[in-house]
Amino acid sequence: MTTPGFRPTHVVPQQGMPAWEAPDPARPTVPLDALLPVRLVERRGDWAHVLCSNGWSAWVDGRYLVAVPQDPPLSDGPLTVTPDPRPLLDRAEQALARYRAAVEELAAGGLDGETFRRRTQGLRIGVVVDGESMWLYDPAQAHWAYGDGTRLSIYAADGPPAADEDAAGDLGHAPTRVVTPDGER
Repeated sequence: MTTPGFRPTHVVPQQGMPAWEAPDPARPTVPLDALLPVRLVERRGDWAHVLCSNGWSAWVDGRYLVAVPQDPPLSDGPLTVTPDPRPLLDRAEQALARYRAAVEELAAGGLDGETFRRRTQGLRIGVVVDGESMWLYDPAQAHWAYGDGTRLSIYAADGPPAADEDAAGDLGHAPTRVVTPDGER
């Protein structure tokens, strides 16, 4: 359950991350789940004190947090410029329904732990809804997108940009080429 009035400043990276009770490596606690929305409260060097969307707080290595912009991209352009949010919302609903069905079957005794893990392996969603603002994680593209109800704008990626020439991405343009002063790539 999300704390009322919670506004994330970051999300936990897709592999999750270790956490500590204090900025001290000798005081580990439960690791943070992948893609968990958090708010940065304090920094001490590389240490970051975060408040999680469920009200829990911990210290983490702040270098690995994925930043969420405080001012999401403006949505003053036409819908055709950026992706329609509905397909990503559909995929998030389907993943959540598959997970819920597996949980129900596990709770009813119809699945063992190993079968549950196999059935839920690879399911990955991330959704934060705050009034008209929405952040969605797209696991197929490994990035977060901000939505205003009519379209999505990509604003945070998990990994480096695609290197191959065919990776046009959601925005329909070729990747940027890096050219050195002597003209070689």
